[in-house]
Amino acid sequence: MLMQVFGNSLWTGVGVVAAAAAVVCAAILLALLKTGLAWRLATDIPNDRSLHVRPTPRVGGWGMVPVSVIATLLMAPSLWSAAVAAAFLAAVSQIDDRRGLPARVRFAAHVIAVVGFVVLNPAPVPWWVLAVLSFLMLWLVNLYNFMDGADGLAGGMALFGFGGYAVAALIGGHSMPELAMACAAVAGAALGFLLFNFHPARIFLGDAGSISLGFLAGALGYWGWLGGAWPIWLPFMVFAPFITDASITLARRLLRGEKFWQAHREHYYQRMVRSGVGHAGTASLWYAVMATGIMIALSILGRSAAVQWCVVAAWIVVLSLMGAAVDLRWRRFQSTLSEQSTEV
Repeated sequence: MLMQVFGNSLWTGVGVVAAAAAVVCAAILLALLKTGLAWRLATDIPNDRSLHVRPTPRVGGWGMVPVSVIATLLMAPSLWSAAVAAAFLAAVSQIDDRRGLPARVRFAAHVIAVVGFVVLNPAPVPWWVLAVLSFLMLWLVNLYNFMDGADGLAGGMALFGFGGYAVAALIGGHSMPELAMACAAVAGAALGFLLFNFHPARIFLGDAGSISLGFLAGALGYWGWLGGAWPIWLPFMVFAPFITDASITLARRLLRGEKFWQAHREHYYQRMVRSGVGHAGTASLWYAVMATGIMIALSILGRSAAVQWCVVAAWIVVLSLMGAAVDLRWRRFQSTLSEQSTEV
């Protein structure tokens, strides 16, 4: 079908889908702002753990999710289960954004979406492998929500991450045009959202957006591996900055016996913003790191498995060193604040 629509120029088709998604998403969000409906749907009120200082509507998902879901159903019907699950999660999360839901209800929705998707699209591997992959997808769903706390960050990660997926789906071991179109739609919608979310943000993503994006990052990554477009490590490599930040922060909080599900300001990106790098500077640095990781991942797709895994391991080391640098900057910042407080 896609070949009939776009002929041999699938790259052009991917670009058209991305551009259309960006325009439609931006138009939806602009309408929500102009009509004042954005504040009535869901508003983020600053608290002592926030990085922002004024009430801001968190309705980015209202633009991104419908565009991504409809585009997927139209351009990539084989991925209908991912689209339906993302829409389901967005609906549940919007209720949470608006009224609040118990953690057990939210988590149950995540499990239903992930397990339902995997059951409908099983891989020919042992059951325990599917169980592990399902757990990792659940972690992606939640970590994307954890990492949605600075202007332009989560939206930019979606733009680069799903854009990387789209390219990999066309140049990987087995070309998957429908997957490329679905990923391009999500990346394009993220660009439309970023027009309103880059610092100073006029709109936040909200749980309806972040939870759905986390699910799609895992589901489309799984689909690409299932179809032979890329190896199992590629989704990790693409979203590595998000995954490493959230995972290390969670591990630290667990080791300290803290309630990891409670809001806090201990992520690397939060420390960067608070220590003077700022929202725009932090987002820009993260974009550069993510773009670098994606380009490295794409460049080694044709190499041997041994080379691929060595590069992945090396990239984990590089990201860990970057994290150590952020920790060092944070300690110096805290020390300076302590000295100034003592002088006063």
